[in-house]
Amino acid sequence: MRGADDQPGSMFSYISPEARVPSDHPLRAIRRITDRALERLSPRFGTMYINFGRPSIPPERLLRALLLQAIYSVRSERQLMEQLDYNILFRWFVGLGMDDPVWSATTFTKNRDRLLDGDIAQAFFEAVLMHAETEHLLSDEHFTVDGTLLEAWASHKSFRPRQDEPPSANGGGNPTVDFRGQRRTNETHQSRTDPDARLYKKARGREARLGYLGHVLMEHRSGLIVDATVTPADGYGERDAALVMIEDIPGRHRITVAADKGYDTRDFVAGVRAMTVTPHLAQHTTGRRSAIDARTTRHAGYAVSQRKRKLVEQGFGWMKTIGGLKKLRHRGGTLVTWIFTFTAAAYNIVRLRRLLPATA
Repeated sequence: MRGADDQPGSMFSYISPEARVPSDHPLRAIRRITDRALERLSPRFGTMYINFGRPSIPPERLLRALLLQAIYSVRSERQLMEQLDYNILFRWFVGLGMDDPVWSATTFTKNRDRLLDGDIAQAFFEAVLMHAETEHLLSDEHFTVDGTLLEAWASHKSFRPRQDEPPSANGGGNPTVDFRGQRRTNETHQSRTDPDARLYKKARGREARLGYLGHVLMEHRSGLIVDATVTPADGYGERDAALVMIEDIPGRHRITVAADKGYDTRDFVAGVRAMTVTPHLAQHTTGRRSAIDARTTRHAGYAVSQRKRKLVEQGFGWMKTIGGLKKLRHRGGTLVTWIFTFTAAAYNIVRLRRLLPATA
């Protein structure tokens, strides 16, 4: 017998969102890891808000929603709010009931910006790492450092001379700009859309793009990111940021740091060795002489580091393709750093889901 295609005008449900989410759904493990990190941040949240006035979006719910945006590649806060309105799984993860109203995109964005002042992304990142450390998943001896270009939310048309007048309105909101034959440098030009973005090309022969440099420090035991930062894009940014992150590694014991051949310079190797760190860098064999020799490469640990360092590309790949950082959606160095650090924490959580026991 064929069933009737009835269209009910209203529906009552007595099943909670908790009961609708399967017990083996991947988000359940991610929710447990996230909640443990948020519990550690609760005292810090208390110092950020006054005790009177209209209640704001709870910071725990705001961070869970941002985590969903990274995990499910939601391209904007407006689309995230739309999905929160009808997606039961999203409502359950964030902590909203079936009848709870969803915030407007503007309200959500303004409340997110409040967390910038408290450096909550870095605190959340560290809280997730603390969870991994208590489970003995982090190495304190072997690391990899690497950087990647983050393409800014700005076009080449916006990169104009600092003292130049705006182009004519020929073309309406998207005026025609001809910059062929012009010498354009970061010293003489600046983006009008994102002034913090700089023109940079990752390698010789590549096209130049407006962007930032994102840097991570990864440990070798579990492939988790233990430090993340963003710097202006320039030819020395990767090595300078690497030295800062290596110096921040706790302890005075000898460690190894792997990296690709772009870090194989005499200045960088000398700086690393001055911190009692063994550089396990990929050797630069074309164009110039390598700064490391057989005294380093003959050890078995060097070969292990060369295999392990490739795990950092998985982190960059996830953060760009899934986390939405291939083309930045935010402007300004401060906000880009916040989003990059938070996305690195999201990657660690996704990786921890497979590393931790089901009940952890």
